[in-house]
Amino acid sequence: MSVLEEMRIRSLGVIDDAVVELSPGFTAVTGETGAGKTMVVTSLGLLLGGRADPALVRVGAKAAVVEGRITVSDGDAAALRAEEAGAELDDGALLISRTVSAEGRSRAHLGGRSVPVGVLTELADELVAVHGQTDQQGLLKPARQRGALDRYAGDGVEVPHAKYAAAYRRLRAVASELEELTTRARERAQEADLLRFGLNEVAAVEPLPGEDVELAAEAERLGHAEALASAAALAHTALAGNPEDPESVDATTVVAAAGQALDGVRAHDPALAALADRVGEISILLADVSGELAGYADQLDADPLRLAAVEERRAALTTLTRKYGEDIAAVLAWAQEGAGRLTELEGDDERIGELTAERDGLRAELSVLGQALTDARTEAAARFADAVTEELASLAMPHARVSFAIRQTEAADEASGIDIGGRSVLYGPSGADEVELLLAPHPGAQPRPIAKGASGGELSRVMLAVEVVFAGSDPVPTYLFDEVDAGVGGKAAVEVGRRLAKLARSAQVVVVTHLPQVAAFADRQLLVEKTVDGSVTRSGVTVLEGEDRVRELSRMLAGQEDSETARAHAEELLATARADG
Repeated sequence: MSVLEEMRIRSLGVIDDAVVELSPGFTAVTGETGAGKTMVVTSLGLLLGGRADPALVRVGAKAAVVEGRITVSDGDAAALRAEEAGAELDDGALLISRTVSAEGRSRAHLGGRSVPVGVLTELADELVAVHGQTDQQGLLKPARQRGALDRYAGDGVEVPHAKYAAAYRRLRAVASELEELTTRARERAQEADLLRFGLNEVAAVEPLPGEDVELAAEAERLGHAEALASAAALAHTALAGNPEDPESVDATTVVAAAGQALDGVRAHDPALAALADRVGEISILLADVSGELAGYADQLDADPLRLAAVEERRAALTTLTRKYGEDIAAVLAWAQEGAGRLTELEGDDERIGELTAERDGLRAELSVLGQALTDARTEAAARFADAVTEELASLAMPHARVSFAIRQTEAADEASGIDIGGRSVLYGPSGADEVELLLAPHPGAQPRPIAKGASGGELSRVMLAVEVVFAGSDPVPTYLFDEVDAGVGGKAAVEVGRRLAKLARSAQVVVVTHLPQVAAFADRQLLVEKTVDGSVTRSGVTVLEGEDRVRELSRMLAGQEDSETARAHAEELLATARADG
């Protein structure tokens, strides 16, 4: 779980330079009016991307600086978003800073990197829920209200929601493919026509693999037939002699004579015998080459009709290579691929029919699952309303009533919606429901969104009741309440403290309070005190323990630290809180 460990505040309001050390569980921040308690809330708001007001900068200072250290778990949403922004973790902690100059300029840093303030705002949704008189986050956002209600509902919503989400994703894929097929029908028809023309052209020529290479060689040979025949004849004569000229000298005769000269003496020297063998090999080779030259000349085809036929075939092949590939091998590959693509295109009508049927079936399925989601949310919302209303009765709001408005938006036509309750309504990845938390503060009052149905401390109490009911189902790890006890006292104040302690069992809770009944339930109590010059320094924020805590609770009870009656009451409050824990 993420935990806000500490904040350092410099030159903000009455705070000169102070460090607020926090811990898991319930931390209460107390102090006299004007001591700077609310600056804790203001500082956290700045760390979470709140509006930078230059009026907050301490008089005489150039800028106000707030730094925070928050531990985060590897892989959680906040850590991943920070890493996306280029931030680096410091031993498992995320360092955040915000600077506001007296001129109004604002800078934000996350994990050692300068980032837009908007990044801090995104992190706020995952890290902290602030409930105060001026700053409201978390469950005041309708999107989060629906998500929290779904988690509160448990399997009743989770099971149909998982099925709905899978069907919705498939419908989006089917609709996308169907739209492409229908909106691009003309382009696809044109593509099919071009493919048919090309494939028919290739089929008419019927090219064979490697045919272009073979024909090029044959054309080259036929085009120089006379020169080739003449050269072969001359070479043959030079090797084998001219029968019509007995006096001519040829290579075969000369080599044969050399062989005869060596054969008579080869027995006297092995070296000469080896040379004689090589001369014999030359004689054999000359005879072979001579014979092949004679055969080549006899077989050489100088037919001009054949040459014309070859050139005509080559021209037909060139037409194909100019359009469909650099050579016949590439043309044949294009034809094979084109035939497959044409089969695909020619099956569009059938595919459109299949997709249309699947789309209609999925929309019908989504209607059933969407209705199941609406029913499950409605049932869970009723349980939620009863639980929160019961909490509010103990928080000095006995006549308040909380409820959920679960509504849908009418679709412009049936094609753009699903059927819920007999109406065609808009839908999305989480169903068709728009969920909003409403508050009626007293009987006869019209339920209104909670941000508008209460004011001041009432709103903080409503959010406390909501958070207690949602405890464990809403993933925000830290809650900060300011003025949650406004207008509350006596038994109701004790109940506020008790519920904050209950919420702190599953999350970190920080509360700025002036009520001892609330502070007594805290696991840790911080005291904010001003110095004689009216500022808060490092020594002005202290952790209260033992006798110091009793004295502060006594001051909060009676305005007197040494009142025996107040001390006894303070000790009683602490004992009650420990007994509840």
